[in-house]
Order: sequence, then C-alpha cells, then structure tokens
Amino acid sequence: MKKWLNSGSPMIWLNAGAVSASIIMVVALLALIAVQGLGHFWPKPVIAYQYSETAATPDMRLIGEVHGDEWVPLEQVKAQLLQSQPDLKFEGDTVERLLIKTGNRDSGGLDFRWIVAQQIKSQTLPENLMVLERYEWGNFYGFLQEISENGQPVSASGDLWSELQQRLQRTEEIRAEIDVIEKDDIGRINYHIEKLRLQQRALELKEVADGDSAYQKIATERNELELEYQQLQQRLEQLYQHISRDSIKAEMMDGTQRSISLAKIVRAYRPNSMTAPQKIGFYITKLWEFVSTEPREANTEGGIFPAIFGTVLMVILMSIMVTPFGVVAAVYLREYAPQGFITRVIRIAVNNLAGVPSIVYGVFGLGFFVYFLGGSIDQLFYPEAAPAPTFGTPGILWSSLTLALLTVPVVIVATEEGLSRIPSSIREGSLALGATKAETLWRTVLPMASPAMMTGLILAVARAAGEVAPLMLVGVVKLAPTLPLDGNWPLLHLDRKFMHLGFHIYDVGFQSPNVEASRPLVFATALLLVVIIVVLNLAAIAIRNRLREKYKSLEQ
Repeated sequence: MKKWLNSGSPMIWLNAGAVSASIIMVVALLALIAVQGLGHFWPKPVIAYQYSETAATPDMRLIGEVHGDEWVPLEQVKAQLLQSQPDLKFEGDTVERLLIKTGNRDSGGLDFRWIVAQQIKSQTLPENLMVLERYEWGNFYGFLQEISENGQPVSASGDLWSELQQRLQRTEEIRAEIDVIEKDDIGRINYHIEKLRLQQRALELKEVADGDSAYQKIATERNELELEYQQLQQRLEQLYQHISRDSIKAEMMDGTQRSISLAKIVRAYRPNSMTAPQKIGFYITKLWEFVSTEPREANTEGGIFPAIFGTVLMVILMSIMVTPFGVVAAVYLREYAPQGFITRVIRIAVNNLAGVPSIVYGVFGLGFFVYFLGGSIDQLFYPEAAPAPTFGTPGILWSSLTLALLTVPVVIVATEEGLSRIPSSIREGSLALGATKAETLWRTVLPMASPAMMTGLILAVARAAGEVAPLMLVGVVKLAPTLPLDGNWPLLHLDRKFMHLGFHIYDVGFQSPNVEASRPLVFATALLLVVIIVVLNLAAIAIRNRLREKYKSLEQ
C-alpha cells in the first residue's frame, strides 16, 4: 500500500475523479436548462377537466395545459377535499396537485390554478379546442364559434378554422406594414426632426441672426419631413382600420362567449389535433420567433433578439477596447519597465484588480465615465442638447468601457505570461541582425505571443458576457425602444441604452408580474446566453490555434 501511495497513482485517480465529476455536473446542469427551456416551445395538449370544488356546487369545467405537479401533505388540503367529496377515502400522507395554465387572464384574473388530482372526475382532449396567443393578456383557451367582419357574421365557404387562418394571415401582413411604417419610416423622420431641432438650437447659442440661410434650410427640411409624416400617419390610420376589421367569438370554459379582435392575436392553433410534423413545424417556428423578435407582455412572451444583439455588440466593443490596452500594458511591464520594486507592486495590483467585485467597477463607471467624462463631452460638443444628456447618461459605450476595465487585468496577465515564454535567443538574434528593439517587438515577439493574447481575450469574453451587476448602473435597461445599430447616421449610436441577456434573465426571473409564465423563458434565455458565450469562445480559440500553429516553428 505504501509503495502504491508513493507511486502517485492515488492522486492520478483522485484528479481524474474530480474532473469526471465536474464534467458530469456541467453536462447535467446544461441538460436541465435545455430540457426546461426548450420544452417550453413544444405545443402541449390542452385538457378539459370536469372537477368539483364542493358537494353543494355542480361540477365545473377547467380548460388548460398541465405545467407541473407536486405532492403536498394531506392535512394541507384534507378539509378542501372533504367539502367536495365527503365519502372520499385517503391513502398515504400526501396528495397530488396539478398546476394548470388556464389563460384568459383578462376574464378570470389568473393565468394558473392549482387543483387537487382527487377533485378531478374526468378529463378529455377536445380536438376543436383552440389556443390563441395574444399580444396582451397572455393565452386564450376556448372553442371557436363565429367569425365577424365589421361586426357582421360571415359564412365561411369551407371550414371555419381554415377561414380563421386565412384572415389571420391577412392581419399579419397588415401588421408587418404597420411595423415598417412605425419603426422604420416614422422612426427615421423623428430622428431627423430631432437633429434639426438641435441644429437650430446650436445656431441660437451661436447668436446667428434669424434671417440667416441656415434657419431657412432647417425650416425647409422640417416642412418636408412633417409633410412626409402626415402622409405616413394617414396611411397608418387606414391600416389600423383594415386590421381591426375582423373579429371572432369564442366560448370559454365557463360557457360564456368573448369577442376578440384578430388584431390582438399572434397566432391560433389546435394542439390536440396536430400531427407530429405539424408539431415539429410549430416548434421550429416558436424557436425562431424566440431568437428573432422583440419581447412583449413585460418580457414574458415573444422573443429576445434585442437582448442577443446588445450582448454580442457589447462584447465586441469591449474586446476592441480591452485588447490594445491590455497588450500595451503587458508589453511595457515585460519589455520596457525596470524589473524592480515598483514593477512588482504594479503586478500585484493588477492581480488584485482581477478579484475586485464587479459592482465596484459599475460604481466607478457611473461616476467617472458617465458623470465626469460623459458630462464633459456634453458640455464641449453637445451644448445644444442641454439639459438633456447625450453621453452624460448610461449607454453601451460606457458599459463596454466599464467591462473593458473589469477584464483588462486578465488580458495583461495572460499576455505577460506569453511574452515571458518567448526565448531570449529570438530577441537577441533579431537584434544581432540589425533590427531595432521596436522592430523586434512588433515583427517577432508580439506575433509569437499572439496565442497568449487570444487566451486572455477568451477569458475576458467569458467573464464580460455574463456580467450583470455593473451593467445595471452604466447602460442596460429592461426594454430598449431602438437598437444601438440602425440605418440612421452615424449607424452605430454609442450613447443609446441596450438590452442584455444576463439582465433579461434577472428581470424575467425576479421582476416579472407573472412568475409561472416567465419561468421557462428564464431557462431558455440562460441556455442561449451559454450558447453565445461558447460560440464567441470557440471563435477566439480557433484563431488562437491557427496562430499557435503558424508560429510553432519559430518557437522550436
């Protein structure tokens, strides 16, 4: 045994076991997130239950999707069960409760209900039971009764359900045109009108006379934009009249009927009558909607494209900012700075900066970047916008700089380690051939250290993409009306606020008014954030490996 212990085999097995356990835990965590998140988009069957609340009341009908179940102590619900079924016999100390998503929140006030399994007398899967995804008030569950056009019932030439799908297609085409006018055309006009207002204010601050040609040019452009705006507004009024033409009547679970405008419906489907290919197509459509559209219903429905865009853009800007500063600092510390007490203190300080809590960087970014630096920029270059801030307010530029400051110690340490591994004989050979120290550094040393730089960048991206605390102070918001990148000059608007996947997870998981409805989106968004981080890291790793192969011969 002593010989075996001294051989080092126990440590090998111990390390292998630790690595295996870590891999299993990571895979299990990712599998849990994937199942909980991706399963949300699959069309679940909608069940019609018959159940009784008390013996004195008639049986009730409950329509909805099963979203979960739990076993609770019998004493917790025994009194309720005895009211509904006095002769009920109990077995065991626990009973099953089902969490049913009943929807119809605008009518009943609740999206989810708990019912005890023993209260259920029967359950069916009606094929004509439909689900309506709406822009407001969540899902609607019911039975289609009638389609109306301008308040008058229409007689469908074929199936009533097919007629509904055709009219929904027409509604979606009109809505797409409305979105283009409101977000693109009118957004562009409002942006240029605001620019003209700032130009006029700048002329006033410069005390330019009212009759100057610059004022006339601004007035002419403003009149043209206002005329175009009026034309678009008239077109919008026509489209809103067209989109509100059709409506339906549907029967709810309590037997009452509701009239719903098709303009409020995202899609209508019958999950109980779907075939397997139809369910797969529906699933793919929902996944694509999740990654390509904007959120709605307080971020509990719709997609998360603005958050994906904001996260990736912020990471790219952060990488562009952190790499030069980190590399320059590492080059100075390794190649130029005297290796004495002060240099050692600086290295210790850099290593300690990597352990500072991220919220401290957020406070620093808010005070220095936003208030001091941004406020100074506004005073020097944007006095016409006062008192409204331009750069003196949180935005994606300050968020990227704050995260660059947070991750620069990682890049410095990784780059300096790479520089220290380059043999001194390479430097001496370059100098002996007549190259200057700067030429040696630029043409020989830095290219060979580029894999280490990429390693630092990979670590920086992995940390920055998941940070949330500092971003809450320097630019991230719950819902951004416009993206930082659009078709208006200068295309990239660094002063705008943005959405972020990490903050979106926090907002949906902890600030949502409808926790049960938003819980699956927390898992789906978390999985997507992990995927984006992995993709960014894989891209950096591929570049690093290519550079490593390119300069391997020089190292040898």
